[in-house]
Amino acid sequence: MRMAGLRSAFVASALAVATACLGEVPATPEPGSNPIIRNKFTADPAPLVVGDRLYLYVGHDEAQRDEMFNMREWLAYSTTDMRTWTDHGPIMRVADFKWAKQDAWASQMIEKDGRFWFYAAVEHDGTHPGKAIAVAVSDNPTGPFVDAKGSALVTNEMTPKGTHSWEDIDPTVLTDDDGTTWIAWGNRQCYIARLKPNMIEIDGPITEITPPHFEEGPWLHKRGGLYYLTYASLDRSQHRDEKASYATAPSIQGPWTYRGELTGSGKYSFTIHPGIVQFKGEWYLFLHNATLAIGDLNGAIGRRAVTVEHLQYNADGTMKPVVQTDAGLTAPPPR
Repeated sequence: MRMAGLRSAFVASALAVATACLGEVPATPEPGSNPIIRNKFTADPAPLVVGDRLYLYVGHDEAQRDEMFNMREWLAYSTTDMRTWTDHGPIMRVADFKWAKQDAWASQMIEKDGRFWFYAAVEHDGTHPGKAIAVAVSDNPTGPFVDAKGSALVTNEMTPKGTHSWEDIDPTVLTDDDGTTWIAWGNRQCYIARLKPNMIEIDGPITEITPPHFEEGPWLHKRGGLYYLTYASLDRSQHRDEKASYATAPSIQGPWTYRGELTGSGKYSFTIHPGIVQFKGEWYLFLHNATLAIGDLNGAIGRRAVTVEHLQYNADGTMKPVVQTDAGLTAPPPR
């Protein structure tokens, strides 16, 4: 997610548009339709498959009225059928990282060697100004989690080429076939680095791999022999809202080839955040928009809602463009 200051010019128009959507979402929607969580505002979806269950980790948008962001905790949900979701409540709060002061921003969970590693973006305290990446660990996908390092994995000083103090956000983590785990992250610039086997230290150099129109929200996944970097993109010469774009590579270290846009913008939302996973033989793309209304609060910059769509591939490994829908998984995948 971008810093609030970059979006202040859009607040009034966003609220006006979002207000117009009140009442669009059915009171009793069919399970599997979008948005998938309707009793809380959620953002930055990160799916993880463990056995026959898919876990979904999200940030909790708690912004009131004209607030832009108010995110203090991460929530977990799970499903076995992609229709009904079990609420596991908060798995961590920003306060659980004693060195962080605010902003439970985008995260990703990964399983390795029987443990669950949680990487998340937060605002560091005054000892390291700017955003930072935290890492926590548990023996269970829903916790309890503890700060695995006692300090930040990545701080703003570690990426000096960045253009601002919040480029170190939105971690995505992938373990390659050789057992090596990699982490990528960024805003405006996209960085990648190898993790040490202990999962709490960077192993070697941090490399910049910024693809065209990269804004934030990178997501790494692999299918067959091809690596994918999907991300929130913004062509500032043409648009004000993020879309989802992607690049592919024959190796986690590149070279990365830009493949274009995967989706359009999330409805009523300046931001978008892709999360991709294969579950029970099918591929899914998680995103967020701002169509949800709860009580007297409508969707807005700080009140987003997670969605999911079918994801399909062409014979050459490229991903087919995805149209975001209200029907979600209640509709059959396009053929």
